Amino acid sequence: MLHPNQFQVNEAWIAFKLNDAPIRTEQDGSFNCIGLMDAASCFILGSAFVPADESEPSKLEARRLLKTGWAHKKTFPRTLLVPTGQFQTNLLTEAERQRITVVPVHESQLLVFIGEARQGFRERFQGGDSTSEA
Repeated sequence: MLHPNQFQVNEAWIAFKLNDAPIRTEQDGSFNCIGLMDAASCFILGSAFVPADESEPSKLEARRLLKTGWAHKKTFPRTLLVPTGQFQTNLLTEAERQRITVVPVHESQLLVFIGEARQGFRERFQGGDSTSEA
C-alpha cells in the first residue's frame, strides 16, 4: 500500500481527476478538473480544466500542467503516478519528454493521497457533503 511517508518532496507527483462528475458551465460546456499533486506533501501543484468529452489534457495543457509543478521547486520529479488506464497519451508523452517515469497505479492505491483533495473539491464546487465516499 502506498503512503506519503514513502516519498521525499518532489520525488513523485500524482496526476488525477479531482471531480466526481463533470463541472457544468452555461457558456463553455462541461469540464473535468485534473490535479497535479506532490506525493510526499500532498500539496496541489497545479490543475487544468479539460472538456468532459476529452480523456486528458491537450498537449499544450499537459505541458502547462507539468511546468506549473516545475515552478514550485525548479525541478521535475523522477516519477509521475497516474491512475491505471488514464492519461495514456498527451500527459504520458510530455512527462517522458521531461525524463519523468510514468507509473500506472490502481486508483484505490492513490486514495490515501488524493482523497482529501477530492473531498475538498466536492464540497467547494459540487455541493457534496462530507459523508460521500472519496
